[in-house]
Amino acid sequence: MSVPWPHEDGHVGFGPTGEDSTPRRDRGHTATGVVPGWPSARTSAEHSMLTASPAVLIVAHPGHELRVHGWLELARPRIFVLTDGSGRSGRSRLQSTRHVIAQVGATPGAIFGRFTDRVVYDAMLRRDMAWFIALVDELADCLAQERMGYVVGDAAEGYNPVHDLCRVVIDAAVALIDRGAGRALANFDFPLVGRPDAYGDSRPDGTIRLILDEAAFQRKLQRAFSYPELAEEVRAALDGRRHEIDSLQTAPERSATPDPWRQATSIDAFRVEYLRRINGRTTEAAFRDAPPFYERYGERQVALEYYREVIRYREHLRPLIEAIRHHGEAVS
Repeated sequence: MSVPWPHEDGHVGFGPTGEDSTPRRDRGHTATGVVPGWPSARTSAEHSMLTASPAVLIVAHPGHELRVHGWLELARPRIFVLTDGSGRSGRSRLQSTRHVIAQVGATPGAIFGRFTDRVVYDAMLRRDMAWFIALVDELADCLAQERMGYVVGDAAEGYNPVHDLCRVVIDAAVALIDRGAGRALANFDFPLVGRPDAYGDSRPDGTIRLILDEAAFQRKLQRAFSYPELAEEVRAALDGRRHEIDSLQTAPERSATPDPWRQATSIDAFRVEYLRRINGRTTEAAFRDAPPFYERYGERQVALEYYREVIRYREHLRPLIEAIRHHGEAVS
């Protein structure tokens, strides 16, 4: 039987499992404008690009898709997830992400939770360039075979090394497509731990802003709060609490140097989703003078004997980043 989404206004069709059966190009759009209950892009050209071209989402961990849930509903992308999200707990989050994907009518990609986090961490610590380059090549082959129109994926923010390398792998795979297939593949990222509405009305060229109306916003919230492994993290993100960040600073330090990831965030901030065009943009310059957050957090985790060694930008990630980028630029 058909099961409507929460707060559904009755303007779309539903398949037998409850997912929306409206053709992708018609989602959120009519001849007279945007349909209530769907995210809306700033211009009709942006909306057409998001819905008419086959899209792929590539993320490091299950659950990242919730940050761009409105876009998922519009694009119904193929979704690649590098790890199972098990972290040090050993508990996979894949089943919860499968549920989200089914609800929006998206489909899993060829790489879907293939690795545990520990496997990726070990590859970083070994500086196993061949391991990551093989991953780049496989992703590029998948993108080429499926004739994807654009790619959306994790941003590199210095928060988690797997997020950051996921972004570098995406960029290299896109570069291989651009050079090898002779066609430009639009490449976007989205913030994972920063405020989702950080840009306001001033945003970089090529950035697409989606604004969720009440029905789309309620669906996003309902799915976020229904994701059992991330329930506490979702609540923390909504009020700016970051326990892992707070644990590294005293109260006076937190007052003197407020962290951009620990800002009080109105729940309405999550009505906005930004897809930011890469256009050669990188974030490594931010780590040349000060170590990224994941190094400080890693030191604490090693002290607690959760891990045996700290993953560091200069020692581990930078050599991998340079090798991966060189591979993407050199192969034709």
